[in-house]
Amino acid sequence: MVSAYAELEERMRVRLGGRACLYVPSCRFGLYLALRRWCAPGGRVLMSPVNDDVIFFVVLAAGLRPVQAPLDPHDGSLDPAAVPDSVWSGLSAVLTTNLYGNPDPAPELRARCDRLGIPLLEDAAHAIGTTVGGRPVGAWGDASVFSLSKHTGAKTGGFLAVADPRLRDGLAAERDAMLRPARLTKELAYLARPYAESTARGLRLARPAHAALRAAGLHERPGIRMPLRPEELTRALGGAPALDPFHSWIRVDMHDYRLRPGAARLRRVRHRLAALDTVLDAHRAGTARLLASEYSAQGLPADGEVPPLFRTPLLVEDRDAAVAALARRRITVGYLYDPPLDGYAGEAFTDPSPAPDAAAWFARHALPVDPRRADEALTALRASGARPAVPSPAPGGAR
Repeated sequence: MVSAYAELEERMRVRLGGRACLYVPSCRFGLYLALRRWCAPGGRVLMSPVNDDVIFFVVLAAGLRPVQAPLDPHDGSLDPAAVPDSVWSGLSAVLTTNLYGNPDPAPELRARCDRLGIPLLEDAAHAIGTTVGGRPVGAWGDASVFSLSKHTGAKTGGFLAVADPRLRDGLAAERDAMLRPARLTKELAYLARPYAESTARGLRLARPAHAALRAAGLHERPGIRMPLRPEELTRALGGAPALDPFHSWIRVDMHDYRLRPGAARLRRVRHRLAALDTVLDAHRAGTARLLASEYSAQGLPADGEVPPLFRTPLLVEDRDAAVAALARRRITVGYLYDPPLDGYAGEAFTDPSPAPDAAAWFARHALPVDPRRADEALTALRASGARPAVPSPAPGGAR
């Protein structure tokens, strides 16, 4: 097991320019390890409100208070200039999101964190292979986490990368102490998962497909956001920092997030990681076509370096109608984050963004498209008459 980890960790170390890497069973588990190591309980963490709700619950499980940040409505990246000094002064850490693979302004955030003496933590789940400021996303923070469920499609595994290699062994010991033992039934279910997903998504009707995915434990959200269950969440906060009180939220759509990987998982991860560069090339090519379309507010990068976005966020006036138009062509849109986390959770559980309009506008209009289906998606959108949405200086009233 150790040698298998070592091989995977070395591959990722090379990708990140020599950063020490630790294999973890999931990105969410790796993020919990990082938050516990770099942030004392009770601290406040600046994060994106347009983000997976699982990440929100991971921050709470670490005993921390989420602080929602203003966003750039063009691509959903963090907008440091819109964060008031009064908010900066009360932070314990900054957590980037790199939404859909669009990089947050890591050089600026790194400089700001250095001035404040607080850690920068990077969630690079969507951004493997993306660079910013001449360095890979994940090579700017004190720590960064990656997912192997996204570009690689391994449906398991991830990495925690650290700037200080002296911390790696201690984090490995913490990881091992919190992992659940591998189980044969879980390994068999993992091996069957791609076939279950393929069968369910092959159904022509959305409702039976979602029901089949839920029955297989692969899709547990009845809507875009999972139910908050505020009374239960209030009780869980009393047990933080700890994973167990928050397990029912953090496990959503990935029950094995803290399971010790067996040989079958590691074989699949090695195979998928070996093919990553080919996948990234396909994502770059599709991203270029989508960014050049009328539905992108970003446009192509001025330096010509197109990132391999995991999903390209197009902006459309009627997002639900656009989703339906793509569904008719059997193109699935996923990873919607609407409403933003401050609207979802409320002030009982998070500090709201000091400038929430841009995030609300982006969440309502963003249509994340798989770059590998760029041409099909653009054809479907144009045929349906979908109209682009254009960010404005006051996006809250742009609709």
